[in-house]
Amino acid sequence: QDFNQLRALCLSQGLLFEDATFPAHVSSIGPNLLPGAELWQIQWKRPTEFQRNPYLITDGVSRFDIKQGEIGDCWMLAALGSLTLQKQFLENVLPKDQGFQDDYAGIFHFRFWQYGDWVDVVIDDRLPFLNGRYLSVHPRTSNEFWPSLLEKAYAKFRGSYQNLHGGYLSDALIDLTGGIQMQFSLKDPPPDLEEILKAADKSQCLMGCSTSGQLRRNIELRNGIVQGHAYTVTGAVKIHYKNGWKHIIRIWNPWGHGEWKGPWSDDSPQWDHVEPKCREALLRNKDDGEFWMSCENFQEQFSWLYICNSTP
Repeated sequence: QDFNQLRALCLSQGLLFEDATFPAHVSSIGPNLLPGAELWQIQWKRPTEFQRNPYLITDGVSRFDIKQGEIGDCWMLAALGSLTLQKQFLENVLPKDQGFQDDYAGIFHFRFWQYGDWVDVVIDDRLPFLNGRYLSVHPRTSNEFWPSLLEKAYAKFRGSYQNLHGGYLSDALIDLTGGIQMQFSLKDPPPDLEEILKAADKSQCLMGCSTSGQLRRNIELRNGIVQGHAYTVTGAVKIHYKNGWKHIIRIWNPWGHGEWKGPWSDDSPQWDHVEPKCREALLRNKDDGEFWMSCENFQEQFSWLYICNSTP
C-alpha cells in the first residue's frame, strides 16, 4: 500500500482511511487472544473520537510514553523502549511525515525490517478497546498515540494482535533495526560481562534482557522482578561507591510500573554512599518502571541479555 497515494485520495474525497487489509474486526485480533464473548465486545475507536486534541508525538519520543496493555507483547515493547534511546534507529521506524494536525486522514505508516529490506506498513488509526480499556499499549500521556499506532502496525506486520502475545525480544530488536543481535546467557555469563555492558551502552547498542519462567509468566516476585518477562536495559555505568568502584545497570519494565526492590533500587540506602552530583544525574525516584541494580543481582535475577547494533 502506498501511504502518500492513499492519504491524498482520502483527503481529496474528504474520507477517513479504513484499511481493508487489516480491518477493525476480530480477524485482526486473532481467535485465541480473548474468550469468545469478550472478542465480540471489542470496540474500535479513532483517537479523534475520544480525545479533543490527539497528537502522534508530544515532547519527543521516550520509553516513558509506553504502558503495556492487555496484550503480552513485553518482548516487542522492551525492544521499542530501547529504540527510543537510539534516535538514529528510531527515524527508520517512525516516519515524520504524519500526524493528527496537518493532512490528517486517519492513515499512518511505520517501517519494519524484513528479509533485508525496510517494509512500509500502512494502517488506519482505529484502536481496539475492551470494556472502555485499551486492549493495546496505552499512552502515559492521554493524548499521545505513537506507541498504540506503532504497535498496531507491528500487529499487522505479524498477522494479528494475537501473534504479538508472546515472542522473542531478539526478533523484535532485528525487526526494528535491521541490525545484528547477540545473546548472552546470564546463567553462564562471559567473564567480562560488566565491560561488555559498558561498551555496548557507550556504542549506542539496543539492549534488552529477560527473566526465565516459561510456566509461570508474569508472576511478580516479592523483590519486584516479574517472571517470564522482557525488560529494556537502558544504561550501564561504573561509579564511585564508598571507597571503591561499583558497576550498576539501569533497567526498564514495559508495564511502566513495577520495579526491583533490592540494593540500588530507587529508595535503597546504597545511594547514600554515592556523591550527590552523581546520584542526582542517575537517580529518578519515580514509579515509572525504571530502576538500577548491581551487576551481581542482574545476573541472579535475569536469564538472558540481548545486544543489537547495526554492525557486528
